[in-house]
Amino acid sequence: MTIRHLKIFIQVAETGKMSTAAKNCYLSQPTVSQAIHELEVYYGVPLFERLSRRLYITESGKKLLTYARDTVRSFELLEEAMRKDRMVDRLRIGASITVGNCLLSNIVSQLQSRKPGLDLYTQVGNTREIQENLLNSTLDIALVEGMITHQDLVTVPVVDDFLVLACSPSHPFASRKTIYFQELNNQPFALRELGSGTRELFAHTLQNSGVQIKIACEANTPQAIRNMVMYDNYLTVISIRLIDEEVRTGKIHVIQNSTEDWNRNFFLVTHKNKTFTPAMELLRELSEQYKRPTLPEGISFGTLLPGAKTV
Repeated sequence: MTIRHLKIFIQVAETGKMSTAAKNCYLSQPTVSQAIHELEVYYGVPLFERLSRRLYITESGKKLLTYARDTVRSFELLEEAMRKDRMVDRLRIGASITVGNCLLSNIVSQLQSRKPGLDLYTQVGNTREIQENLLNSTLDIALVEGMITHQDLVTVPVVDDFLVLACSPSHPFASRKTIYFQELNNQPFALRELGSGTRELFAHTLQNSGVQIKIACEANTPQAIRNMVMYDNYLTVISIRLIDEEVRTGKIHVIQNSTEDWNRNFFLVTHKNKTFTPAMELLRELSEQYKRPTLPEGISFGTLLPGAKTV
């Protein structure tokens, strides 16, 4: 039994599919199947039940998964410590999709300029995905817009941001100075996928409002959302940072929330046991230079008010 066996087992357990685990590990499916078979022979217990071409982890498998994660994490920390002795400076950065689209490329460019020898890897996914990869130590640090809830992760607010209601200039809301929240009832929206920090914040606002929107489109890319707003007349709730150019050129109309419900931070996230390296400290420093965004000057925008419109 080796660390390689445990890494393969973790991937199979987390994805539930040999084929997906093979893809994630850059291995052939027979190689993954053989590794699982060798683990089962080694421990003398079945780790998965195979029913109707699907895998179901057994109780023994669940026990192994807990220890395997801890073992792999300890091994990764050992590798990291030994790399320091070899003077290898490496940084694996995760970013949620909003951050990845509006800030990450600038920050990476500055990192490379300030630390030319830095071995840099970046990954963009939704907040839920990034959280999992911090926990399994495939990422060292991350910038996310969503709330992190796991007790083993430490978050520090570093960037201010806020969401706006956005529509096309031809949408009926675009010609009005004020919109009431209850008027969003039954309106068609283009929204980010589940697991997105933006989606989570908007859902929290809707939760106690009594408003039921119509989710007409879900997408995991800001460009898809912007297109749905501009060309299909859907509404969306989105970071102002992601539509700055479209607002300036008049392709998207902004309605700003009059409350602070949509104010938020981008968080720097690390595992509580992760050693904070000089490269990570530089990432924090570079991130903090992005202060609260503002609406473009000279652009008219609407205001979203709480409650219902009175007659």
